[in-house]
Amino acid sequence: MAAGAYTAAGVSPLLQYRNSSCLHVRFNYLVRASQPPAQMTPALSSNKGSSNSITEKTSLIMKDYMEWSKDMIGSGGPPRWFSPLECGPPIKDSPLLLYLPGIDGIGLGLIKHHRRLGRIFNIWCLHVPVTDRTSFSATRLRESQLQNLITLSEVIPEQLHPSMVKMLSVTTGVPARVAVAIPGSVHPLQQAAAELFRGDVAFSSYLSVLADVLPVGTLIWRLKMLKAAAAFVSSRLHAVKAQTLVLSSGKDHLIPSLEESEKLHQMLPNCEIRRFNNSGHVLLLEADFNLVTVMTGANFYRRGRHLDFVTDFVPPSTSEFDNVYKPYRWMEVAFNPVMISTLENGNVVRGLTGIPTEGPVLLVGYHMMLGLELVPLVSRLWNEHKIVLRGIAHPLMFKRARVGNMPALSMYDDYRFMGAVPVSATNFYKLLSSKSHMLLYPGGMREALHRKGEEYKLFWPEQSEFVRMAARFGAKIIPFGSVGEDDIGQMLLDYDDLMKIPYFKAGIEELTGQVEKLRNDTEGEVSNQDVHLPIILPKVPGRFYFYFGKPIETEGRKEELKSREKAHELYLEVKSEVERCIGYLKEKREKDPYRSIMARLPYQASHGFDSEVPTFDL
Repeated sequence: MAAGAYTAAGVSPLLQYRNSSCLHVRFNYLVRASQPPAQMTPALSSNKGSSNSITEKTSLIMKDYMEWSKDMIGSGGPPRWFSPLECGPPIKDSPLLLYLPGIDGIGLGLIKHHRRLGRIFNIWCLHVPVTDRTSFSATRLRESQLQNLITLSEVIPEQLHPSMVKMLSVTTGVPARVAVAIPGSVHPLQQAAAELFRGDVAFSSYLSVLADVLPVGTLIWRLKMLKAAAAFVSSRLHAVKAQTLVLSSGKDHLIPSLEESEKLHQMLPNCEIRRFNNSGHVLLLEADFNLVTVMTGANFYRRGRHLDFVTDFVPPSTSEFDNVYKPYRWMEVAFNPVMISTLENGNVVRGLTGIPTEGPVLLVGYHMMLGLELVPLVSRLWNEHKIVLRGIAHPLMFKRARVGNMPALSMYDDYRFMGAVPVSATNFYKLLSSKSHMLLYPGGMREALHRKGEEYKLFWPEQSEFVRMAARFGAKIIPFGSVGEDDIGQMLLDYDDLMKIPYFKAGIEELTGQVEKLRNDTEGEVSNQDVHLPIILPKVPGRFYFYFGKPIETEGRKEELKSREKAHELYLEVKSEVERCIGYLKEKREKDPYRSIMARLPYQASHGFDSEVPTFDL
């Protein structure tokens, strides 16, 4: 094995030749104090800040991409795989991730994601040297702007070919999100490119790098190669049976991403799409895009042949949680949840101090209408204790029994990202054995889609479903109640009303047939879980209230709770405690001077919107 090394400004690659056809390159990025690489700054993975800050972050990422691309250009030899040292050692049994570059061939398209991806993948990126003329297959480009460049290259004189590099650079090198952030732009792509690389890296230097990455001969070669390979790939896509995730950009000026993604969805039997309507062609380099979040939210990360919802779960980082939670922050202002919990000595305190930080812990409670309590519950536990609450959820969040007009699975990506698992005895067992914090609603969909006059009524199965297994692992069971749904909306048409209208009845039957039905072996109301969306009239927002009862210990009661009778007694105790918590909150909220948002807003305006708003006395 031969080895060689060279050092460039801020970059020190170590090259290890394995054989004549493959070069192992592991990059060790050395940060200079005067100008640290942008993607090594934690803030770059955050979605906080204005559009200007996003533009600046994207500018830094693009600058580093171009700077490091310079150091890759000079390497000769055949195509080779490299694994960036910045990724670090992956966790045990990490799957292999292969990154194939675009037309530039550099292989640095994941530069912004190296560190986070490197924790959960064994990453290898393909680098195709500028001088290489090896053929390879590619996707179709009939409607792509590249097709126009191919045609143009075949008819214009050779001396005009350099102009094509500039055309391509302006088209591909600037995220649409950067372009739209520059007001008054008559030619947004060109002006955005100039704005993006002003200062330390002049626009002329950017074009110079692009010209080195894609010299005329290489560009013409690769464009013609795309043309020859497009038909080859299109004719064979139908044979791909693997699970596939397609990311498409709504403002891609180079290829028709949205249309292409729909075509792939039709051709590939196991294909899912995630759309990013405000993103451009270089989605992976945009500052507020996080590839790990997208993959885990879509359940596309696994370490074995089949997905394991428990062992394959990747806990979020703080910045990733903030990014996902950002669209829901309005709920904190609108509903301003009151959280109270019970200590082991029985004292009731404000906050979540009474929730044990060590698992296994099972939170068992009442499911509000449409599950509106989920966001504040999950976010408060994370913000106060960094506890990831693993929801045991309905299978409709994960799969469909058949194709229809149910909402796209992408609607539930945020829940899956935060660790939701489909309800099953196996998943419950695995969560308990991994000492997780779990959220269980025995009333399920029937409770979350209740009828008029059924607010705060529990619809639990007759038999105990969780007690004996919880006792097997010594889990702490925490009953809790939540109220406030009647403070934010009034139901106009419930399930019974909708089923009397033929149009809505047909829609409910169609939706229900598309999802896996639970509890077919049970009778009564709890088994009636037809999928529907009640019509609700919004109110001036009131407030949400949560009360967590005293933890119920099952440690040391494994033998005792093997008895069905004893287990059922504890089951009824938990149910009774949930009802008590709900009753307590309904009574106490009447004494809350800040129950209405109209009373809270003046308080928050004078004390700050992050301040804790008072409530009733405990």
